Amino acid sequence: MSRVLSEIDTTSGVARSFSQDSDSTMIAKRAAMASATGTAVEYYEFSIYGYMATIIAPLFFPSGNSTAALLATLAVFGIAFVVRPIGGIVLGRLADRFGRRNVLLSTVIGMGLATALIGVLPTAAQIGIAAPILLVLLRLCQGFFAGGEVVGAAAFVAESSPNGRRGFFGAFTPVGVAIGGATGAIVCGVTTGLLDAEQLQNWGWRIPFFLSIPLVVFSFYMRHNVEETPEFRAFLAKDKPPVAPIREVFSLDLPSLLRVIVFAFAQNAGYFIGMVFMNIYLTTYLHFEKTKVYWLIAVISLCMAAMMPFWGGLSDRIGRKKALTIGFVGYVVLVVPMMLLMGSGSFWIAALAMFIATLPMPVVQSVGYPTYAEQFPTRVRYTAMAISINVGAILGGGLTPYVVTSLIGSTSNLLWPGYFMGGAALLALIALTTLRDTSKGDLRR
Repeated sequence: MSRVLSEIDTTSGVARSFSQDSDSTMIAKRAAMASATGTAVEYYEFSIYGYMATIIAPLFFPSGNSTAALLATLAVFGIAFVVRPIGGIVLGRLADRFGRRNVLLSTVIGMGLATALIGVLPTAAQIGIAAPILLVLLRLCQGFFAGGEVVGAAAFVAESSPNGRRGFFGAFTPVGVAIGGATGAIVCGVTTGLLDAEQLQNWGWRIPFFLSIPLVVFSFYMRHNVEETPEFRAFLAKDKPPVAPIREVFSLDLPSLLRVIVFAFAQNAGYFIGMVFMNIYLTTYLHFEKTKVYWLIAVISLCMAAMMPFWGGLSDRIGRKKALTIGFVGYVVLVVPMMLLMGSGSFWIAALAMFIATLPMPVVQSVGYPTYAEQFPTRVRYTAMAISINVGAILGGGLTPYVVTSLIGSTSNLLWPGYFMGGAALLALIALTTLRDTSKGDLRR
């Protein structure tokens, strides 16, 4: 009799375990999809400004010098990054005190409204100096809400994923990054392909900004249907939210904060050089047709997105440190030689070279976000990630296109983007030597 009861208990225990595993996997899937859609909207909205920079430049910064106008447009691109840490800190504090879900809903709405309003801005020819001022203000709004978007998405997925699978599910946050960039490139490619230069200057450039509205509605719907993360609920059940999360981060987690800043710097440099700046590089400096370049970026972005779940899942098995090492070494070895090939004059050789140069991107993007989330405890995770990732984004994303464009303009050396990317990757490899692998076990609470 006791043996039968023991077998029944064992069977019911297995059934409960299976049910719990199934529930946790379903929660992780919903979180991954909701995070990916919101991140896709963010990077669609950020990327279309970069993709349309050469068209927007003379409309808001008219001058006789096309390089000066482009630099001014890229400076506005970078301004949005400067305010990202402020948005991240404000939104992070709210998320660490009141939960992740509502903050992630607000970031999608705020980002989308700012982007759509750029599409209705009058140009400098219509209202003079007020045009670039309004453009700057809207980019600042974008940056504020973006400061809490991808950060929150990464934290949300990590806190919703079962142990041993955070890399796989966490990879869907950068999948959203790649899909957002690809969607932006497709929309810009179709727009520039269907309209002539005069139509683009008059009204066509506005279309990609207007199209952010349906994307925001879809993303809001996806996020509205997910619950708060299990990790945050478990934390609230036995502890109180931090009163001063910023002070706590700097006093208790400064080494992790600095480490993530370096990783995020290299990660963002890889994305914004590889996808946003390369559009300018291929069209302005190598003189390839804009529409072809947009489609090339779209195809490469989708290919990169398809690779990310593999690399995220692999990092669950071999560890985050080994996977990130593969990615950053790839940047050091591949980027400069592939840029030399891009200058051959053949579009198809340039396309192949760009594809090879971006192969490290899915590794670093997919493994980076779950790694960042694992460095900080639940009580201040959102705030800590907001500070570190956004500072890294300023250095690697906001300043990079402007800096490399300036260096090319002053030296006429077209390889500066590759040198910059290689240097950023080397710094990340040095920082990796101090990383303790976090792919196994529970998140810090």
